[in-house]
Amino acid sequence: MARALIIVDVQKDFCPGGSLATERGNEVAGKIGAFQQSHARDYDAVVATQDWHIDPGEHFSDTPDYKDSWPVHCAANTEGAAMNEHINTDTIDEFFRKGHYTAAYSGFEGTATSEDLLLAPWLKGRDVTEVDIVGIATDHCVRATTLDALKEGFTVRVLTSMCSAVSFEAGDRALEEMHEAGAILV
Repeated sequence: MARALIIVDVQKDFCPGGSLATERGNEVAGKIGAFQQSHARDYDAVVATQDWHIDPGEHFSDTPDYKDSWPVHCAANTEGAAMNEHINTDTIDEFFRKGHYTAAYSGFEGTATSEDLLLAPWLKGRDVTEVDIVGIATDHCVRATTLDALKEGFTVRVLTSMCSAVSFEAGDRALEEMHEAGAILV
């Protein structure tokens, strides 16, 4: 039994100053960075997911509805797509990039940057059975990643103090949904 830490989309565009910032993005990034320093050895693998949009079609809009369409964010190879500076990228074993040509919310839709492998087979190939999930945004990508991790058969803990929502109310609803689906909220 191995455990992995999944850091979801802690990118500059999702933090204050970014094009699609969450209010607590920098605070959460700082907490995750400190957690990495003190707990990296507690994990058999540490991975990070990234929105990495090349041409996601209708996912980008000049008149976004903030449900299916959004302002331009995390365009591939831009400063906004980079990980927040608080994240210690040296402790990350693999990055999984998602949403190249379409909307993608779950980290389980992401492909490893070093090989053409999705997140679930990558984790299972390392005998990971338990995952801890942190990141941005609680009500979108953290939610989708958590629900997919449960569907893939992983035991899932969401470390709630290290998650940032777009909307506090939607974030609370998402946490409730994740808990009802079987995630352990810590």
